[in-house]
Amino acid sequence: MKKDVHPTYYPDAKVACACGNTFTTGSTVKEIKVEICAACHPFYTGKQKFVDTARRVDRFKRIQEKSDALKAKAKPKKAKSKKKETVKAKTKK
Repeated sequence: MKKDVHPTYYPDAKVACACGNTFTTGSTVKEIKVEICAACHPFYTGKQKFVDTARRVDRFKRIQEKSDALKAKAKPKKAKSKKKETVKAKTKK
């Protein structure tokens, strides 16, 4: 077996949530920062919470406005002409 293949395991790694809740667990990283934990997750608390949706929605609306402005600014495309009908030559049998 090769030595030093696996990373160092920390049995007392600290997990810190954005809500302020902290707990310990085993991990290869000493400190872990998370946005949602069991103490503040909507499924466990029964309260609905939006995480970072405001910035994403604003960004989407801004991109849509730019797209609409570019479409209005663009020149209208010319109508495509119909393909000319081809006449097949009669062949003798």
